[in-house]
Parts: sequence; C-alpha cells; structure tokens
Amino acid sequence: MVDVGRKPDTERVAVASAVVLLGPVAFKLVQQNELKKGDALVVAQLAGVQAAKLTSQLIPLCYHVALSHIQTWASCRARGPTGVEMEALTSAAVAALTLYDMCKAVSRDIVLAEIKLISKTGGQRGDFHWA
Repeated sequence: MVDVGRKPDTERVAVASAVVLLGPVAFKLVQQNELKKGDALVVAQLAGVQAAKLTSQLIPLCYHVALSHIQTWASCRARGPTGVEMEALTSAAVAALTLYDMCKAVSRDIVLAEIKLISKTGGQRGDFHWA
C-alpha cells in the first residue's frame, strides 16, 4: 500500500456518477413507485451511502477514510491524507447495481453504464473536473 502517513490532511471532495438505462416497463414502475420490492430510488440511495462507508472493505488496498459527508447521488467528503474518489465511485456503482436488483424481476433490459468520476478537489495532484 502507498504510505500516506506523511501527507498533509486536506479537505477532499469527490463526485461520481453512474448511468442506469431502464426499459419502458421498469422505467414506468420506478417512476410511479410501483415496484413490489418498494421505492427503488430510496433503496438505491441508501445502498450508495452504505457502499461509500464500506469501500475499504470492498476494494483491496483502499484505505479506510473517515467520511464527514456522503450525499447520494455519489458525493463524498473527508479531511485526511488520501482522496475519496473510490468512495464516490463505489457509491455510484452500488446505487446503480441496487436499482438493477430492484427492477430485474419486471425487466431484464437494463443497462449499467458510464461509472465515472465527475470531479475531485483537494490533495497534491490538484483538482479534477470532467470536461
């Protein structure tokens, strides 16, 4: 693992996204909150928050980060020596997977796509913003 012990603590924020393309049947059921499993968007948001908090247990060699804020859709903030990009990306990916799980009983024409980092601030390498 990379030694982050000598890196200064800085405020770090990362925002990530994932695209979920639903077929017309699943889209209508999600939109009208009529899925048998419940409110898919609320469950996906909760899954995203939980995933951000558990990232170091899911991604090998990823440091545990004491997050000070998580906002789904996939924004994470912490003050520390390492970034929060992995937490934001994991949050977005798991939220997307949860939406798939909530909808798969009614439709299989679901596509998960474009899991990406939108922006990050803080740290030695400077800021990044998707163009």
